[in-house]
Amino acid sequence: MNNTYCVIMAGGIGSRFWPLSRKTMPKQFLDILGTGRTFLQQTFDRFSKIVPKENFYVVTSVDYKNLVKEQLPELRCDQILSEPLRRNTAPCIAYAANKIKTFNPRARLIVAPSDHLILKEEEFLKQIRNGLQFVSENNALLTLGIKPSRPETGYGYIQVGDQASFDELTNLFQVKTFTEKPDLKMAEIFLESGEFFWNSGIFLWSLPSILAAFDKYLPEVALLFSQGEHLYNTPDETAFINKIYSECMGISIDYGIMEKSDNVFVLTADFGWSDLGTWGSLYENKDKDEHGNVISGANILTYDTRNCIVNLPNEKIAVLQGLDGYIVVESNNTLLVCRREDEQQIRQFVSDVRLEKGENYV
Repeated sequence: MNNTYCVIMAGGIGSRFWPLSRKTMPKQFLDILGTGRTFLQQTFDRFSKIVPKENFYVVTSVDYKNLVKEQLPELRCDQILSEPLRRNTAPCIAYAANKIKTFNPRARLIVAPSDHLILKEEEFLKQIRNGLQFVSENNALLTLGIKPSRPETGYGYIQVGDQASFDELTNLFQVKTFTEKPDLKMAEIFLESGEFFWNSGIFLWSLPSILAAFDKYLPEVALLFSQGEHLYNTPDETAFINKIYSECMGISIDYGIMEKSDNVFVLTADFGWSDLGTWGSLYENKDKDEHGNVISGANILTYDTRNCIVNLPNEKIAVLQGLDGYIVVESNNTLLVCRREDEQQIRQFVSDVRLEKGENYV
């Protein structure tokens, strides 16, 4: 039996990629990079090199179950775990972990978001294999830390402590602190210190280790999900999950467990990683023309326009003149024009549109 399982978290609504990403079709189901495969499919493809297809689980909103099934026909219906309510990452991981426990209590898990860019895939998979070996032999919660290339304010950071001794690995450290997204000045200090790495949000652990951590640090969540031990993989699973999600707190795995545990380690690496969560991160990772523009659309004319990211349907003709550092996106009869430096306001724009124009536009 292959003991390695991959849990892909695919329940977000991707509001920072609005208006291309909508509640009815979030970014993880879109081919934003133009590769022919969506973010979700690329994540599955990547981990398929080390995880058999029967050992994948995708946790998503009940609204997106059919989208997952369409995009990953390789999966059985019971490999798609439907959340009735959004409760952040800790309940999502507790659900998957408790379900997997019913048929393989010694499993080791990879937990990954569905929307990351990995440019150096061989290096990435090498680090995943190293990490799996470590968590197989140690009671440890492991995350991947990315060597920062710039003072990025859009990511959380991990401060490394002492180097850990395991199998001649030189890039394995105990975690000293987790830090939320910093301001620019603090990000510059982090970069200069050499002690801080970007928090990738990719986790590795054995099933006994993560379940013990839930028992210790999130006992209310642990109790709720463990009550269904005899209901997982039966016709009663859905009703049970619907009931406990209405009672369960919403909390992230980082805040609920990783920041509190004393057995947390980080494997540091550089494999061309980006959390493609925003138009700005997409701009950073796409090829640019001679004026610094990233253009997606067949009929766009630009004059005296630079440092912009433009994404328009091929059938739309657009003329842009005199723009510098803007996001211009049109999708589903909705147009966004916003300064790149102000893109953190997009979530507020989405909220305002919902209030004033209705759900159809978000």
